[in-house]
Formats: sequence, C-alpha cells, structure tokens
Amino acid sequence: MDNAFLAERLEAFAALLDLSGSSYYTVRAFRRAAELVRSTPADVPELVRAGRVRELAGIGPGIEARLRELVETGELAELRELEAEALPELVGVGRLLGLSPARMRALGHALGVRTLAELREAAEAGRLEQARGVGPKTAARIRAGLAEAAQARPRRGLLLNRARALVEELATAVGGVAAGDPRRACDLSTHLAVVVPSNRLLQGLERLPQVVAVLERDEGRAVAVTADGYPVEFVAAPRARFGTELVRATGSPEYVASLGDLPAAEREEDVFAALGLPYRPPELREAGAPDPPADLLRAEEVRGDLHVHTTASDGKASVREMAEAARERGYEYLAICDHTLAVRVVPGLDAAALRRQAEEIALVNEELAPFRVLRGSECDVLPDGSLDLPDDAVRELDWVQVSLHAGQRRGRDELTRIVLEALRRACALRPGRVSLSHPKGRILNHRPENALDLDAVFEAALELGFALEVNGLPDRLDLSAEHARRALAAGVRLTCSTDAHSVRGLGNISLSVATARRAGARRGDVLNTRRLEDLVAQCH
Repeated sequence: MDNAFLAERLEAFAALLDLSGSSYYTVRAFRRAAELVRSTPADVPELVRAGRVRELAGIGPGIEARLRELVETGELAELRELEAEALPELVGVGRLLGLSPARMRALGHALGVRTLAELREAAEAGRLEQARGVGPKTAARIRAGLAEAAQARPRRGLLLNRARALVEELATAVGGVAAGDPRRACDLSTHLAVVVPSNRLLQGLERLPQVVAVLERDEGRAVAVTADGYPVEFVAAPRARFGTELVRATGSPEYVASLGDLPAAEREEDVFAALGLPYRPPELREAGAPDPPADLLRAEEVRGDLHVHTTASDGKASVREMAEAARERGYEYLAICDHTLAVRVVPGLDAAALRRQAEEIALVNEELAPFRVLRGSECDVLPDGSLDLPDDAVRELDWVQVSLHAGQRRGRDELTRIVLEALRRACALRPGRVSLSHPKGRILNHRPENALDLDAVFEAALELGFALEVNGLPDRLDLSAEHARRALAAGVRLTCSTDAHSVRGLGNISLSVATARRAGARRGDVLNTRRLEDLVAQCH
C-alpha cells in the first residue's frame, strides 16, 4: 500500500467512470487526484489513516472516501461494479478501433460477450449482425479492425504527463524500462513501449491493472491495450540485446530506419559506438533533429521559474506556499505572474491589486532571503495591441509575461500586429524583462495553433530583446519543439516555465525542459538557467 498503488487505482476508477458516461468534471477530478497522489512526497496512506488527506489541495470528501476504502480494504467496491457494467476490455479495444464506448457496451450486452476473445469468436461466427444497429458495413469494419488491432494507433495522442506516468508504472510492474514516444518526450504519444531485460515469455500482462486486453503475443513481443484505448508494446530482450531493443523501441521509426542494421549490445551507448556515432539522448532521436550540443539543457540547470500563479488569480496556493515549494526544489527565484482583468474567465489583478500583492511579496522575501520572489504579471494583450495594465504599473514589475488569451482565431496579419505592438510597449517599459507566453496558443487535442507569424516574432525578439516561453503545462507545451528549434536557429532566447497553478504544477518544469531539449536547446539559450544576479544584470 503506497502512493503509486492509490494513484493507479484512482486512475483506473477515473477511466471506468469515463467509460460509463460520467461527467467530464467528475472524471477530471479523479484523474487530477491520481496525479496529485502519485507526485506528492507525503505518505498518502498514512495521511488517510490520520484523517488528514484533505489537507492535499484537490482532495474532497468523495475522493477521500474512496481513498479510505482503498487503504482499509485494498480495493473499491464501485470499481468492481463499474467493471461489470462498463465492459472495459471491449470498450478499450473499441476505442482503439474508433468505436464509441456506448456502441461497444451495447454490442457486448447484446451478444453476451465480455472479452476480446469472445468478441472475436462472435465475429468469426457471423453473429455481429445480430446486435441492434450493426449492419453489414459496421460488422465488416469491426472484423477488419479486430484483424489489425495489434498494429492500430489511437485516434488521439496521449498527453506527455499521462503517457509518461502510464509507461513508467508498467515498466516498474514488469521490471523494464519505459520507451516509445514518452521517452522522446513527444507532446502527444501514440506509440507506448516497455523493454524488459528478460528471455522469458511475456506472460501475466493481463493481470496488470492498467491493461484490459492483450491483442497479440509471441515469444519476444506483446501488444496490450488500456481501458482508454491506448496500445502498449512490450518487448522482451535478452541482456546481450537490451540496449539494441531499447534504441529500436525509443527512436521514431524514421530515425531508427536511418541507422540501418542495429548491432547487438547490452547498453545504448554501445549501440551508438558500434555504429560510429556519438551518443544521442532520447529526445533527439527524430529524423531531422539537430545534433546534440555538449551543453544540452538539463532540468537541474534551471534556477528559477518565471511564470506561476497564486490564489490571487486562478492558482491553488499562496505566494508563500509557491515560494517555499520553489525553494525546496533548489530554485533561487520565482516570478509570480497572476492574470490581469481582461482574461475574464478567471479572476485577474488590476494595478491596485498588483501593488497589494507587492506588499505580500516583500514580506515573503524578507523571510526567505536569499531566495527571491519576483513581482510579475501575465499581462493580457488587448484587442488594440495595448497592455491590460497602465504603464506605471508595468514599470514597477520585475518580470512581464505578455499573453494573448482572447482572439486566437484572428487572421495572421491582425494577430501578429497586435501581439508585436503589445511586446513593443512591454519592452519599452521593462527592457529585457519580457517573455511571450505560450506563443501559438494551442491546447493539445482541443485547439489548434493560432496564426501568429513566428518569423516576424523572431525578428522582433532580436530587435527588442524579449524571450519566448516554452510553456510546461501538459496540454500546451508551447512553443512546441519544432517552433523552439526555429527560434533557436534565429538566435532568440527562451524561457522554460511551468505556468504552474499549484505547488504540484512546479513539477511540470521537466516537460518544458524536455521540449526544449527536443529543440536542441543549450543551457545558455534559456534565460532562467542564469543566477538571479546575472538574470537581473542582463535585463538592464
């Protein structure tokens, strides 16, 4: 009984709630609770036993009750009930094949089948058409999908934070190493893989709580599927070829193909050496990726986070709580950048509220010195290109995150004009202390990139001295690696920040750094790898 077990059970519960048609917000609450439990350094089972688990932000009475049942009994009665009703094995396979959970549940109940094997038997026996609403075309589609299920890819990629958590949990369970897209830090993952250093057959995968069905299995490889419809490849590699199979399972198909025949080796480093190539970190194992510089950015080189939120806007923690958590991470500084009023959908700060916050920041700085909290703002761009703060308020700030939230669908010329106008104003007021937040405005799987002309932005950044942010929110990761690579090639500076809205959110710096590494960023390319005095000095 540990945090990982509780997190996995909450994640499984969330997946089954999703399959059963529960509301988006209920499912999201349990998924967020799973992430919180997984990442918190506290002993969550002990907090549950002591009646203190609701001290963790985001744990309400409903989630507390489920955690208590898990701690006391080791299982959830509701989970078993949902499994009986939701038919997770069929739904997971159906999602992979592009069939809705409702369709798969109806099919399963109509045919009296619960498992993939039973569904295949029904398909081979010609029984699919017996189910209401399944005509010859749909039946043919299902048969074709079942035949190719092990080679199928999900319609939507899995966010990096969830993909990493999933493959790492599975790797831990089978004594292997996480590979595939998450190891390369792809913003969306469709190829999930685990490499196991073993000669034995890959048996027992069905017993893993994350797995609902095994689609294919032979002596050295198996493909399983989760309730969410994501296939996971398991590779069993003898020790003498472990490094070889890890290289193969990690790199993009195009990159691996470019290497030719891979030599047998126990370690990845030996594979590259045998090929006469320098070692390449996983994030850069893509076709067309730059050669890794000697000083490729590392997460431990980040000295501060330049974009976080507090309860003054839509954050979950106070200035003090965010500052203490940042200091515990070994940071030297932290920029509080709460929203301004124009965001509207969340609370924002005007000039007067920012000055009141300045008093709070000053008190925290007195107590936490030499750690430094920087006064900042995520200042919105208004429709005419002006800033959502008066000039005198901007001049008082230590750091300015210029940010566009409304109007993402404007045309390229108009959008670029107002963003550049806002950046010119900010840089004139606080030269060298400006970064453009999540420049392309994307929300992965939900909202495409805006039409902002990045080449024009790069040119302005070199002229005016502002930086571009690589935002670490899992559903943003904006700039993308591709765009960050272009920025670096143009000579533009980056910031790696989290846009954290909670203490836990500070951990997303790993996602921001991984994205910058995919772009080939060096330590010197990222402003917040500098010591506070150097950061401040370069801003004058």
